[in-house]
Amino acid sequence: MDILSIIGILVGISAILTGIVLDGGHISSLVNLPALIIVFGGTIGATLLQFPKVIFVRSMKMLLWVVRPKEINLSGQIDKVVYWSLLARKEGLLGLENALPKEKDPFIKKGLQLLVDGNDPDAIREILELDMYSKENMGFQAAGLYEAMGGYAPTVGILGAVMGLIHVMQNLTNPELLGQGIATAFVATIYGVGSANLIFLPVANKLKSHVMALTEAREMLVEGIIAIADGENPRNIKLRLSGYLHDS
Repeated sequence: MDILSIIGILVGISAILTGIVLDGGHISSLVNLPALIIVFGGTIGATLLQFPKVIFVRSMKMLLWVVRPKEINLSGQIDKVVYWSLLARKEGLLGLENALPKEKDPFIKKGLQLLVDGNDPDAIREILELDMYSKENMGFQAAGLYEAMGGYAPTVGILGAVMGLIHVMQNLTNPELLGQGIATAFVATIYGVGSANLIFLPVANKLKSHVMALTEAREMLVEGIIAIADGENPRNIKLRLSGYLHDS
């Protein structure tokens, strides 16, 4: 679990609420249903208009990565590639066929199958890199949905503020209705700017970082599989792939 994501959300929202209380305000002043409907309804509507269904569904599934990202064990993957290279040296590339049922990742299964089928290293690289960059592009598109929401929310918040001020101008002769219009105007702006900078944009960037990490892991696998196809020494393969490990 990514504890920093949870801490970040809690700290950001708590800082704003605490600041309001310390300044003598009331948290209840931020609760405004019309502003909530305008900002989040408008933002979601604009986002649905921009993105196709497949991207929207993928982005909803990826949202869980913010608190529970996909586990990437680079060290374990290196050991696995070295094991494959030892197996290929001992039993030949056909010996890797026994390793196929043990793998659940479709990308790894594709790479091993290409090895077993005796494909040329250049052909293997081309096929796997096409798959890798296609997955990366789909991941960035899904993360871009939240980036788009971060762009729409402040603008829709300003729209809500203008609507609130229009309501105020229409009720200048009715003082008891002025407060509601002014509250909607300012709270809508807070909802728009706050949600964009505390939620939508950070979520988008967090997801992009996870997509890049997955691409790097796949890139390492591609290099390892190509090295096996070239018949490189297992020790040399391990030394080469260890360059992908990051110091903690």
